[in-house]
Amino acid sequence: MRPIGEVWAAFRAGPSYPADPADLRTIDVAGLRLPIRASVAIAVVTFALLFDRSGTFIPRDVSDAGRTPATLLAIGIERFILFGLIPLGVVVFGFRDRPSRYGLTLGDWRCGAVLAAAGCLVMTPVVLWFAALPDARAYYAGAAASVGQLLVTNGLDLSGSEFLFRGFLMLTLVRVMGPLGVLVATMPFVFVHFGKPEVELYSTLPGGLIYGWVTWRTRSIVWGSIAHVYIVVLVTLAASAPA
Repeated sequence: MRPIGEVWAAFRAGPSYPADPADLRTIDVAGLRLPIRASVAIAVVTFALLFDRSGTFIPRDVSDAGRTPATLLAIGIERFILFGLIPLGVVVFGFRDRPSRYGLTLGDWRCGAVLAAAGCLVMTPVVLWFAALPDARAYYAGAAASVGQLLVTNGLDLSGSEFLFRGFLMLTLVRVMGPLGVLVATMPFVFVHFGKPEVELYSTLPGGLIYGWVTWRTRSIVWGSIAHVYIVVLVTLAASAPA
């Protein structure tokens, strides 16, 4: 049996993210030497969040209905396109790069599967405690739907979100600024949670860093997406259950 220290060292030893010449190519903007890919990624994420926050592509009668299952499904579809397909198009047609470099791969699937399973196990009692809080019940109860519909809605929403923040933005930044890119990419993830229950809002910084670390460690957004969907579906079901 391998010593615990050796197992821990192997577990925390993340992959390297060497930059290609195209990752480091810059443009001069009034004297500012900016890395093109990272700058484009930041701009795309910024506008995606602005469009999402303003509800530009959600019909007014749908958005005015509140957090109903139909509204959340519409938002999930919008985010899958806005947060997922559009950045993917930028990677393929703009960067002319492989999507696998941006987390669309199974990566280190053994480590990823262990991390996702362990995360879901550890978070289950925390989520059940949180779901019993009055603020959480008030926020999530209206979104109650069948398990299948919740999986579809949150699968669309959160897979797009994980790609935008952890795959497209974070892995682009990591290649030009190193591990600090994990923290920087977590900031817009935190801000997109404005309006959610206070406990959840303040948990998004450490939670976002954990999701970022999982993507960094495994080279994949798949495992964080699975855990993220599980947590949101569980809190919705628990918050909407009879007290």
